[in-house]
Amino acid sequence: MKLIIQIPCYNEEDTLPLTLSELPRHVPGFEEVEWLVINDGSIDKTVKVANENGVDHVISYTSNRGLAHAFRIGLQACLDRGADVIVHTDADNQYAASSIPDLVLPVLRDEADLVVGDRQVWKHQEFGWSKKFLQDLGSKVVSHLSRISVPDVTSGFRAFSREAALTLNVLSRYTYTHETIIQAGMQNLKVVSVPVKVNPATRPSRLFRSQTAYVLRSAATILRVYTMYRALRVLLTIATPIFLAGFGLGIRFLYFYMTGNGSGHIQSLILCAVLLNLSFFLALIGILADLIGCNRRILEDLLLRVRLNGSIITIDKTSSRISDKKKTIKYYK
Repeated sequence: MKLIIQIPCYNEEDTLPLTLSELPRHVPGFEEVEWLVINDGSIDKTVKVANENGVDHVISYTSNRGLAHAFRIGLQACLDRGADVIVHTDADNQYAASSIPDLVLPVLRDEADLVVGDRQVWKHQEFGWSKKFLQDLGSKVVSHLSRISVPDVTSGFRAFSREAALTLNVLSRYTYTHETIIQAGMQNLKVVSVPVKVNPATRPSRLFRSQTAYVLRSAATILRVYTMYRALRVLLTIATPIFLAGFGLGIRFLYFYMTGNGSGHIQSLILCAVLLNLSFFLALIGILADLIGCNRRILEDLLLRVRLNGSIITIDKTSSRISDKKKTIKYYK
């Protein structure tokens, strides 16, 4: 059994040495433990620091692509290198490496495909009250949509089975945390949470400039991912109140028309027609989106088959150079 610990990095020369110094080289249940760093366009000495501290694999991009992209590339790189279990952690040493054995244990026991490290947000001393409230609210929303109970959905400390890594397809370029949980629920993957320890903060978060920006972008990501899998339900939910409003206006107009006052309420008739047409249009879009969703599921099955039969080249919008200590691969669109 091989475990690979992946770490996305963007200008982490100051924090990476501490993070790597605490990572384990031996974890119960595994014959091999390797480290992989995704250098996401760093302009400092991140790569040099990684190599000097014994990192086994370094994947480098010349420009910053974002956390979600680095996460996706890291999973594929770990799969290509024969990982049976993949642990994802951050370069700022937020998560205590001593919790890795607890994190991977449910996967080793075949009790989970994805394990999320629970920071126990309400006990987190460095989080303010508003951040704790928003984290908790977001976790409840995502848990409800995915039908999976995840108390700390934004935690980046996670363990993936090989099956989960092969199945998940992250499309967002912002963050992977919400998307992977919703996808796991839709794909019927087993997800569990385990309490993990956290370390004192070494630097401010770079993922968002403000809580408002983070909430808005996270909400947009959640809505987009959920709509991708449940388009008909989402659009019918929007169309139903519009239809009921239009139907009510139609009944109102008919009432006045039958009592001889219809000419004074022609605006209700026009608004009724507009709302009913809009609701039917949304319902039609929902049906078409649902049919497109069927094609997407077929493509996901085909992609899984390709991944199971061998390595797959990751296609990006621009040519990229991916390198490690042994070889360099250039990807083209």
